[in-house]
Amino acid sequence: MGPYLLAVALAALAWVLLVGDLVRRHRPVWHWYVAGYPVTTCRVLFTWRRVALLNDLSVSRLPSRTVVGHLLVKGDPVRPVAPRLSFPRATRMGLAVTVRLHAGQTPATYMKAADALVHAWKVHAVRVTSPERGVVLLTAMASDPLQRPGLATAPTELLSALIGALESGGAWVMNLRLVPHWLIAGATRSGKSTLLARLITQLAPQPVALVGIDCKGGMELGLFAERLSALATCRREAVATLSALVVDMQDRMSACRSAGVRSIWELPDSLRPIPVVVIVDEIAELYLSDGTRESKAEADQCSTLLLRLAQLGAALGLHLVVAGQRVGSDLGPGVTALRAQLGGRICHRVNDPGTAEMTLGDLNKDAVAVAQSITAEERGVAVCSGPDGGWSRARSHLTPAEEAVSTARKYSGMTPELPALGHALVALEGDDK
Repeated sequence: MGPYLLAVALAALAWVLLVGDLVRRHRPVWHWYVAGYPVTTCRVLFTWRRVALLNDLSVSRLPSRTVVGHLLVKGDPVRPVAPRLSFPRATRMGLAVTVRLHAGQTPATYMKAADALVHAWKVHAVRVTSPERGVVLLTAMASDPLQRPGLATAPTELLSALIGALESGGAWVMNLRLVPHWLIAGATRSGKSTLLARLITQLAPQPVALVGIDCKGGMELGLFAERLSALATCRREAVATLSALVVDMQDRMSACRSAGVRSIWELPDSLRPIPVVVIVDEIAELYLSDGTRESKAEADQCSTLLLRLAQLGAALGLHLVVAGQRVGSDLGPGVTALRAQLGGRICHRVNDPGTAEMTLGDLNKDAVAVAQSITAEERGVAVCSGPDGGWSRARSHLTPAEEAVSTARKYSGMTPELPALGHALVALEGDDK
């Protein structure tokens, strides 16, 4: 009877392991809630005091002293006290705990200890944020949620684009109605061009005008020319295009003033002008000058025109998406002024700390450190800002160039004509002749 029971027990164990492996691969969220979360919670609770002690997260309690007559009576010897930890609460593919800081402690100490927490809790990563003073939120991810992000569902709205997935598992959406202007930074092969391609494929089926400015001869945005209402491939054309957009912006202001409204969205549908999304690829090409008077004048014009569109365009249906490999103050004071108007921020892997600081530094210093930790293997991974002022790691959906070009061609019939832009580029061609 003994060998029979042993065989049954082994068979049952093998069955449990097999089922558990199938659930882990095909239903990872179920597996996490049933098995992963309880085990990880035990690790967090049982290792917290030791991890806090070894990583300088604890403080020493001084012994108390009492004078009795002429005698000095000492209390208990010095002993370390770990910060108070809340009970871990489960998230979709991880858990979160709140830590109450001791007096004098800062979140920076916990950021340094993040790797130690990863090894102690046996998780993929631990993110450290500070939602309020004196409190640190430790968010642990059981696995890399951006390794195969897929696409979550998101409501379809005008000027809204489903880009990819957030680290939390939610949808990564660029909503230009909520955040009208965006700055995207990323080195070569970091995923910046793929993100722009994804954005264009999402906006192509919508009743919006897309305007491209690609001073690298149109190598990137020229692929989608059939869906673009205008494409500037050099700085002279960029100046003409931006000037025409400023004139169009003034016409929209006049229409709103005549109707007694403060935004084109308050106009009747019959009077509302079509929204325009201006996509600038490689912002440095607009600001750099070769030292000649003509080149410097064009750079100054581009700087001024972009700033005007950013300052006044949100309520008038004019939106900017500005991308570049390098965004720094060395491009001139106009870049810093423009950056202040671009509320949406996306930072892929960058080659210099200054670009990460320029992109995210005025929002959150922790986001800068996380952006600088993105490796070359994590293509498409970025740190992005949210409409609530927070930030998150995210990964854009892989959109091949062929798919993006096919989508642009499919919806080429929806490309609206912008007469002011067409006239400006025709006049420029006439001047060249």
